[in-house]
Amino acid sequence: MLERFDVGPRMSEMTVHNKVAYLSGQIPEDTSQDITGQTRQVLEEIDKLLVQVASDKQHVLRAEVFLADIADFDGMNAAWDEWVVPGMTPARATVEAKLAHAEWKVEIVVTAAVP
Repeated sequence: MLERFDVGPRMSEMTVHNKVAYLSGQIPEDTSQDITGQTRQVLEEIDKLLVQVASDKQHVLRAEVFLADIADFDGMNAAWDEWVVPGMTPARATVEAKLAHAEWKVEIVVTAAVP
C-alpha cells in the first residue's frame, strides 16, 4: 500500500510505502532566522510529519542536509545535536547546494521507518 500526505499539484510532503516514510525536502518558514534557527524550524516540521504516521526522530534511517553555505555547518549541527537522540543517530550526508530560494539556509530530506 502507498499513502501520500499533504498532496499538492507538484509534490507530496510525505509518502509511505512498506512501512518506510519518505519526506520531501523540508525548509524553514521564517527565513529571518540564522542557520541554527532555520534548522530548528526544519526539524520541527520533520517531527510534525513523522507524528502523522506514528513515527518519530528515533526511527529516522537517513537524512540528507543541504546547506546554502557550508560555512553554516557548525550552526546547523548545533540544532541537529539538540534534536537527535543519543545512540539513535541516522545515517546522514551534508552538502553545500544552491537552494531554490536565496533566503533558505538549509533544507533537509529524511527517510524514516514506520513502526
